Amino acid sequence: MPLYEYRCEACGQSEEKLESLSAPEIHACPACGAGEGMKRQVSVAAFTLAGGGWYKGAASEPASSAPKAEAPKSGHGCAAGGCGCPFAG
Repeated sequence: MPLYEYRCEACGQSEEKLESLSAPEIHACPACGAGEGMKRQVSVAAFTLAGGGWYKGAASEPASSAPKAEAPKSGHGCAAGGCGCPFAG
């Protein structure tokens, strides 16, 4: 169940409630008794993803710590023109 924050527009009293998703957005204020005083506020989500994964600092960490392989320097392979195929060159 989500934790909702409410604030009374009449007296300024605030409260938090664990309620179902279908709970009404407006209810009576327990402090001043205003019939429709307590209104649900927009708030930040209160959950944290645990463990490792793409969401945890993926943009700031290097993709891999393994050394990168260098291209062959011997001239072998199609890209260097050493394979003899008609597409080399």
